Amino acid sequence: MKPKVYIETSIASYLTARPNNDIRAAANQNTTFEWWETRRPLFDLFISEFVVAEATLGHPEAASRRMAAIEGIPE
Repeated sequence: MKPKVYIETSIASYLTARPNNDIRAAANQNTTFEWWETRRPLFDLFISEFVVAEATLGHPEAASRRMAAIEGIPE
């Protein structure tokens, strides 16, 4: 049985955001992407209805990318 990890909206946001020039934001984006690619398969992920609601907010294209990133993750 894999450990469970709750994925909050910031993960989907960092994962799908355009590259950022701010060094802290860029580091968070890079770390999130690396974790998503290498460590994600080691865990059972889950989200809440609040993550889904938040992910739909904002610019429509960005919201679409966030929703695609969390698609299939159980609530």
